[in-house]
Amino acid sequence: MTVLVLGGGLAGVACAHTLGDEGVDVLLVDRNDYHQFQPLLYQVATAQLPVQDIARPHRTIFREYPSVEVVTANVDEVSLAERTLRLADGQTLAGSHLVMAAGARPNFFGVPGAAQHAFPLYSVADAERLRIHLQEQLQGVAASGSTENDGMLDVVVVGGGPTGVETTGALVELMAAWAKTGRTPYRGQVTLVDRGTALLGAFNKKAHGYSHAKLTKHGATVKLEAGVASVHPDRVEFEDGTSIRARTVVWGGGESGAAIAQDAGPPAGRGGRIDAQPDLTVAGFPGVYAVGDVANIPDRDGATLPQLGSVAQQSGFWAAENILRELRGEPTKPFSYKDKGIMAMIGRNAAVAEVGKHRHEVEGPIAFAAWLGVHASLLSGAHSKTDAFLTWAWDYFDRDHAATVEASAAPKRIAWGDREADVPHISLDDRSSDHPDVREGAPT
Repeated sequence: MTVLVLGGGLAGVACAHTLGDEGVDVLLVDRNDYHQFQPLLYQVATAQLPVQDIARPHRTIFREYPSVEVVTANVDEVSLAERTLRLADGQTLAGSHLVMAAGARPNFFGVPGAAQHAFPLYSVADAERLRIHLQEQLQGVAASGSTENDGMLDVVVVGGGPTGVETTGALVELMAAWAKTGRTPYRGQVTLVDRGTALLGAFNKKAHGYSHAKLTKHGATVKLEAGVASVHPDRVEFEDGTSIRARTVVWGGGESGAAIAQDAGPPAGRGGRIDAQPDLTVAGFPGVYAVGDVANIPDRDGATLPQLGSVAQQSGFWAAENILRELRGEPTKPFSYKDKGIMAMIGRNAAVAEVGKHRHEVEGPIAFAAWLGVHASLLSGAHSKTDAFLTWAWDYFDRDHAATVEASAAPKRIAWGDREADVPHISLDDRSSDHPDVREGAPT
């Protein structure tokens, strides 16, 4: 028997690891040759980390797993009924089981110009494109010699969830660092926009106020209860008729299930995702599991779990365990998620977390320790070591000053390894094929 795993993110890697530990034959299929650590994408975009440090080649991850074969290929079609994947080269892969772990894509909700002009943050290629774009804006301002703020360094971040808040905090620090170098005659303005009445809507009211206060204290502008009507190369227009000039728009306004899942067999559920049953199988498709961000995964009460790294990783492990139960002739078990809390890094010396059974809120250094612990545990599932990450993270948090970032320099690598196999092959090709527009109503 062979288990097909489509997607090499946290869920897919966790599933393949668990099956590989038991010697089960696995074909892990992904269009990229690397696993990406999404929680740190915003730090790549703001030049705090190089892209190679959050992209670990799959073949390196599974070097000591002889039963796991990595297939780097584009998948043109998925059939859940037949448990097959048709690759772009015409080859068809079949398995006794199929695990859908294809992840998510940004959801632009049909906003005109968003797919063409905004920068999403859902992949390492996205983050690297944004970093290069920001450097080009800086170079343009420095070369022009103009002292008038024409909006070249201004940024609008759409979405007040953790992605938007963390990105805004990092961008504010980046703008301050640029200004300190004297290379810019003015500081770029960062504006965070959200439809809701508060930032970090999934958190409690105290966190709403804390994140708002920290961001505005450091120079960001927060615009709430504002819907984006259209995105242009030089401005963002809102539904109330107002606009903000900006040459850079970062889109963190929502996500949808991967495009490959839309025509795989079952009708798409909320968010264009596959509805999973309590044991992570897909109703009507024996031997098929849906995990991670491509799936709507129910909790014990039937509510859908959020799209979090910890949910993805744990669901990947659980799907593998249920496949092993099937192979032993045992019944599968409903997924039991261990909630590690929710957290967001707002900037150096500023973080917020809700942890524990009763979601006790902590801020500052304690919140950062919680953030660090959860991210280190996620990282250890994909990397052979986390010591360099831990060292970097404490250094990041303890410093009171923002690192100066030169436009022509790349950030220093953590360097997980020196072998050629440890270098991912990252393409920055036309993003239109990566993130086709999704139209399914207004963002929430």
